[in-house]
Amino acid sequence: MGKSRTAPDFWLLASILGLLAIGIVMVYSAGSVLAFHDYGDSFYFVKRQLLFATLGLVAMFFMMNLDYRIVRKYAKIILIICFGMLILVLIPGVGVVRGGARSWIGISSFGIQPSEFMKLGMILFLSYWLGKEDYRITSFNKGLLPPLALMGSAFGLIMLQPDLGTGTVMMGASLLIVFTAGAKIKHLAGLASIGVLGFIGLILAAPYRLQRITAFLDPWSDPLGAGYQIIQSLYAIGPGGLAGLGLGMSRQKYSYVPEPQTDFIFSILAEELGFIGGMLVLLLFLILVWRGMRVAMTIDDTFGSLLAVGIVGMVAVQVVINIGVVIGLMPVTGITLPLISYGGSSLTLMLTAFGILLNLSRYAR
Repeated sequence: MGKSRTAPDFWLLASILGLLAIGIVMVYSAGSVLAFHDYGDSFYFVKRQLLFATLGLVAMFFMMNLDYRIVRKYAKIILIICFGMLILVLIPGVGVVRGGARSWIGISSFGIQPSEFMKLGMILFLSYWLGKEDYRITSFNKGLLPPLALMGSAFGLIMLQPDLGTGTVMMGASLLIVFTAGAKIKHLAGLASIGVLGFIGLILAAPYRLQRITAFLDPWSDPLGAGYQIIQSLYAIGPGGLAGLGLGMSRQKYSYVPEPQTDFIFSILAEELGFIGGMLVLLLFLILVWRGMRVAMTIDDTFGSLLAVGIVGMVAVQVVINIGVVIGLMPVTGITLPLISYGGSSLTLMLTAFGILLNLSRYAR
């Protein structure tokens, strides 16, 4: 590929920075009450978010200017490190339990979430592996089964934490890469039916997951238990109306919506900024997905094309699930909203992934 680099896609960069700016403002607004109550500092969450945003932006601009083909050389090593971290987090004394899941490796007052690293690591490796000219994914046994086994192994380790939300996002983005690489529809359809049965089994295996399903179908059946989050989220969105109550004026962030700065930050955003604010965020995500898919379709490199598809797929799946949960269309899964929700590992890794996507846009037609 001899095409020289151009400037990164302006609309892609603008949508990323716009979402990041909105996210920082909303992390302060949504989390200030909880931060003051728990830490005596209403700026606690936003200061940490700004720190990780700075680290993420440095990583993004570094990856944006590094030849992305260098990343391909280290795809195997990155994946091995990600698997090692997933195993390490399961060791008692090393992995830290938060929210009922052993998903974190604590470093002083900070922590990293290995499953977040695995999302990007899996996307990188699958793009490298399936992007080889001699790879024949149309063969089930030798083509499709090996990457599925690899994805299943990573998903299994994530489920041991357990973290169904992150595992679902990783699998969704990975399957999109597999589909784009040319897997046969009949093979994927057969596996999808098996996957649905497995998903049902995972739900039935854990009582709290079944409670979330029943709460999703009828949250008022248990308004103070499993249905509490959905009900409080809807109580936040409803009064927002067209223009919202005003920035910082949310009532539901006063210990009604649990962890308002993370999974349910969109409900606080809709309460304060209304339908207009919510649609602005969705519009920015649509621009991001549109420009990202345009990169995937116009770059003259199979690895780069699959990598763009995977990164865009990771974002799209996460946005659909998070907002679906917040507005009551999906069961509660514990997935954050990219660039908007509070979270160090998630934000830093997402900005790093966007740096790669912006790099790819510099080679697109």
